[in-house]
Amino acid sequence: MSVAQDRRQARLKRKVRVRRKVKGTGERPRLCVFRSAKHIYAQIIEDTTGKTLVSASSLKGVDAKGGNVETAKAVGAAIAEKALGQDIKEVVFDRNGFLYHGRVKALADAAREAGLVF
Repeated sequence: MSVAQDRRQARLKRKVRVRRKVKGTGERPRLCVFRSAKHIYAQIIEDTTGKTLVSASSLKGVDAKGGNVETAKAVGAAIAEKALGQDIKEVVFDRNGFLYHGRVKALADAAREAGLVF
């Protein structure tokens, strides 16, 4: 296996471990984050019905572009604004197996500053 495959397998193992504990309900849906090399994505998902309630990404709807911390902050603020528009105030944070630092942490902090509680 290559280093990239090992890194991906380790993330998927962390993802399974986190998802055992983190469940989105109607009262507290799940805020799921995915980051790639170029972009960052966030969705608010209700796991009981399997529906995505709100989504935001660096691909569209955000002024900042690229895979950097400023873009992650913009996506976090955008997801919080959309969620508050649909009366979603409390969420459960799902880091999706990614380590909680850098862009993932910046997105979470921006969402908290914009009004989401988690």
